[in-house]
Amino acid sequence: MKIERARVIVTCPGRNFVTLKIETDQGVYGIGDATLNGRELAVVSYLEEHVIPCLIGSDPRRIEDIWQFLYRGAYWRRGPVTMRAIAAVDVALWDIKAKMAGMPLYQLLGGRSRDGVMVYGHASGEDIEATVDAVGHYIDMGYKAIRAQTGVPGVKDAYGVGRGKLYYEPADAALPSVTGWDTSKALNYVPKLFAKLRDTYGFDHHLLHDGHHRYTPIEAATLGKRLEPFQLFWLEDCTPAENQEAFRLVRQHTTTPLAVGEIFNTIWDAKDLIENQLIDYIRATIVGAGGVTHLRRIADLASLYQVRTGCHGATDLSPVTMGTALHFDTWVPNFGVQEYMRHSEETDAVFPHDYHFADGLLYCGETPGHGVDIDEDLAAKYPYKRAYLPVARLEDGTMWNW
Repeated sequence: MKIERARVIVTCPGRNFVTLKIETDQGVYGIGDATLNGRELAVVSYLEEHVIPCLIGSDPRRIEDIWQFLYRGAYWRRGPVTMRAIAAVDVALWDIKAKMAGMPLYQLLGGRSRDGVMVYGHASGEDIEATVDAVGHYIDMGYKAIRAQTGVPGVKDAYGVGRGKLYYEPADAALPSVTGWDTSKALNYVPKLFAKLRDTYGFDHHLLHDGHHRYTPIEAATLGKRLEPFQLFWLEDCTPAENQEAFRLVRQHTTTPLAVGEIFNTIWDAKDLIENQLIDYIRATIVGAGGVTHLRRIADLASLYQVRTGCHGATDLSPVTMGTALHFDTWVPNFGVQEYMRHSEETDAVFPHDYHFADGLLYCGETPGHGVDIDEDLAAKYPYKRAYLPVARLEDGTMWNW
């Protein structure tokens, strides 16, 4: 059995997605997600010019060897472009292998560890009252876990405040738009949101909050401390993690659980955080961290230190990644939660899938493979549209972390 051809499909049904399709000489094909939000065509070029020529003629069943070839063989390792290209190949190969075996991917990984996967949705509003209403909407839909974000008075276009009921796409401009940030205002306002949420809905639902890399370590520690009475499921990305030791300072000052890792590429980004038990949830994802093959290694390391998974799952990941993640989540022993930001109807039509939501849980299907396909004729009707993520500046114009 050999890889006969591989090609990249770029489509924009409301936002850009990059999909790799690998076809074998026996007629079996697999697809993988290679989307890098705001830098999509960089991965397209990497795949078409540097990866695909090396795949032709290879045995698609040798997933581990191909992964090592693309990682070690390139010499210039890691980084978001390289690891997304590797992830796309890896997921497509797992899709092929599971189809050949005639079983859903989770069975090939080792079978079920759970029946369904708890997911959290995104509730946001321009102010506290609007966010409280949005959280109530998710509760009415059956969600057991909800991320709550609010606009902050005096802060222009505060992070996380969407423009739709169930999803939003921040990469929506041909050139980066400018948002604002003010740490002191957020530190004083965000705890009021969670006080109101607990006062309104009690403690029966899990509440999460995303700091989105906005705080210094001591500021993050302050926020975590102020949020302790409201028993958050986690505080996400409270400070940039390039310096993994920064989380030690946060950890010393708060018992609020910490989550990080949606922008991580490899196990090395998370190694010290996990081994020193500086986080409670690792948020690395299938497409960002080199596919199923590498994310398994991250999860296995995390399990040794009672760190659980919490894979990123926003709309910058295509249904291919979501479907694959659900099979991974169904198998992985140290599962925590799965982010679930719903795709648009146009996206769901381009990527038909067999996973479904019920009572706060997502369920992967029983279709052989990862259960997601691509309608290429429909995809062709949505051409690529350049879109950047925003940037953030402080009131004095200083560039900040978006």
